[in-house]
Amino acid sequence: MLKKMIGILFVTFVVTQSSAFAGFWAGAVPPEIISTNGHEIDNLFMYTTWLNIVYFILVCAGLFGFSYLYWYKRSPKAYYTYGNKKEHLVVTMIIGAAVFLSIDLNITRMSNDDMINEFWKFPDASKEEVIQIEVLAQQWMWNFRYAGVDGKFNTADDVLSNHDLRIPVGKKVEFRISSKDVIHSLYFPNARLKADAIPGRITRLWFQPTKTGEFDIACAEMCGTHHYLMKAKLRVETEEDYKLWLGEAERLALAGNDVDNLDNYWGWKWEEQ
Repeated sequence: MLKKMIGILFVTFVVTQSSAFAGFWAGAVPPEIISTNGHEIDNLFMYTTWLNIVYFILVCAGLFGFSYLYWYKRSPKAYYTYGNKKEHLVVTMIIGAAVFLSIDLNITRMSNDDMINEFWKFPDASKEEVIQIEVLAQQWMWNFRYAGVDGKFNTADDVLSNHDLRIPVGKKVEFRISSKDVIHSLYFPNARLKADAIPGRITRLWFQPTKTGEFDIACAEMCGTHHYLMKAKLRVETEEDYKLWLGEAERLALAGNDVDNLDNYWGWKWEEQ
């Protein structure tokens, strides 16, 4: 009877721990990438992670290896050194240079290339179709503005949306971002992108979605007591569904926008930068 109870307890422990481990591992898996350039961020992260693992293994090998080689039974006479001999300095310099070149300098090179060739290579609206959206952050809300049928921002036919961002799949989307009060950070986990929303300043980011669906938008900057509430939804739709939604939203905007409500006119003139 006792053995049976111990067996049941053991099986229960294994099952619960396996579930806990599975839950932890599921939480550690990054969200699905839905942008054309999001993989660049993951590549940089994985490169950094694997190199740190390699150097960690080397450090552990040296630590335990020297502990074994200089075990007191193997080396009863202690060897004292200040590490200032020529051969010691040479080894230290080689290790330091290897770490600096393979990790620090190479990460800087990779991230600089990604910024210049991908993330700062903003689409040119004069040469291709670009969805332009203005974003105003405030405690604790994301406000989105689309230019209406006149193609100009901050006019009576603009489409305004709170916490609900819709964009078409396969199209490049550029965001111009500012803040009404404190510093926030517009974060698209599935695009691996974020940009600070700063009062009195306009920041920018862009990406091209590759998959339809509903995804999270978060604030990645501690912005106050209700920071945790500052979340929105990104809905990537087919071009047909997006045009249907935008057409209906423009019709409602023209019919219902209050021209006397100054809170509706927080936008700004869109200029090429």
